[in-house]
Amino acid sequence: MALAANPVGAQTLAPTPPMGWNSWDAYGFTIDEEQFKANATVLAAMKQFGWQYAVIDEGWYMQNPSGRNLAERKYKMDGNGLLLPDPARYPSSVNGEGFKPLADWVHAQGLEFGIHILRGIPREAAAANLPIAGTSFHAADAADTSSPCPWDDGNWGVKDDAAGQAYYDSMLKLYAGWGLDFIKVDCIADRPYRPTEIRQIAEAIRKTGRPIVLSLSPGPTAPEHAAEVGQYAQMWRISDDHWDGWTFEHKPGQGDFPSGLRNAFDLLAKWFTYTEPGNWPDADMLPEGYLGPHPGWGEARQTRETPDEQKTEFALWAISRSPLIMGANLTRLDPVTRSLMTNQDLLFMNQNATYSRPVNTGALGPGFENARVWRATINQAGERGYAEYFGFFNLDDKPVTLRTTWKELGLDGEKHTAQSAWDDSMTKESKEISVTLPAHGSAVYQVR
Repeated sequence: MALAANPVGAQTLAPTPPMGWNSWDAYGFTIDEEQFKANATVLAAMKQFGWQYAVIDEGWYMQNPSGRNLAERKYKMDGNGLLLPDPARYPSSVNGEGFKPLADWVHAQGLEFGIHILRGIPREAAAANLPIAGTSFHAADAADTSSPCPWDDGNWGVKDDAAGQAYYDSMLKLYAGWGLDFIKVDCIADRPYRPTEIRQIAEAIRKTGRPIVLSLSPGPTAPEHAAEVGQYAQMWRISDDHWDGWTFEHKPGQGDFPSGLRNAFDLLAKWFTYTEPGNWPDADMLPEGYLGPHPGWGEARQTRETPDEQKTEFALWAISRSPLIMGANLTRLDPVTRSLMTNQDLLFMNQNATYSRPVNTGALGPGFENARVWRATINQAGERGYAEYFGFFNLDDKPVTLRTTWKELGLDGEKHTAQSAWDDSMTKESKEISVTLPAHGSAVYQVR
């Protein structure tokens, strides 16, 4: 399904699934400049693999990020109600340039710089009725007090009128001036879905003239909104916050938070038809490696996922062409997480596939009841030209051997060999494929 993600004739923004790192899974509200630079330095050392965006998630404007509520956290903002980095945590911002010095440093590393915001206008700005920069409007004109974020006490929503647009215009003008390349906007794609503010933010980005990737959060975004979010944003969340577990028990009224790995298979299967250059349904950050010292949920820990589950998660995101945004503390990378971040076969597949889709496992016979198969095709000029990939996933709690033919998987009836993305081993030429997988394990093959 074609979506109008970019103006006609304009260069496609985010032509491939964005790849990068976000601070939330390891640092929550608390990351500071020194910690951010340490992680970005590791990311830059792997930029040849495609890693690009270094993103500071929620809380960079909080003077006391450990506070229990708004009064204790204390937001840093300017005289026009625009959030600024806390200078105690981001000392390069003390000269009044905001994040510009840090963004310049990120760009010097060969990376691109991103931040997180919550939709809306700070309640404190509305209470003080601060002026909106460059206009005759004031914050109270723009604030929609009927639409707060239900899980955050910092902001009011923004009205769908000239004053509301003026506020977002002033915000994105400031942040674009810092050198912003990526903005994650929260409390906008679900709980509640705010299409008016999505449109206003996209319009404000357009007015800056700077190519800034717009990421919408949290999810699950409803599929019936696909055309709308695809028109204005480059990526949008299809799940609630995804964390490090196969499944989670959910209490009544809790929704799907936290969302586990098992659930991602069904969510991604709903969205594959909407995936194309400039439009990337987002299965959320990858909570792999060390999640600490202050993760956005729970206590500091090594990921609860087993090594097989980590590989399954990374492979599923890669073959489904989800954005790849790592959540690990990159300064403490373990061998498994590092091996995934540098797996050239999976990354090449994610970045170059022209079409990917789940295979109907119901037609594959016995053994596939608790399995999933994804197929990705590269059909374009380039390093590898035409290529076919198949990912096999075991959803069972015990090992399984999967047997099928290439013809049943959608290829011709000829003999093929298959090269593993895990160890480069090759199968013998055959019309069939047999794969033995551990519990929650996976295998990805390029078929020749």
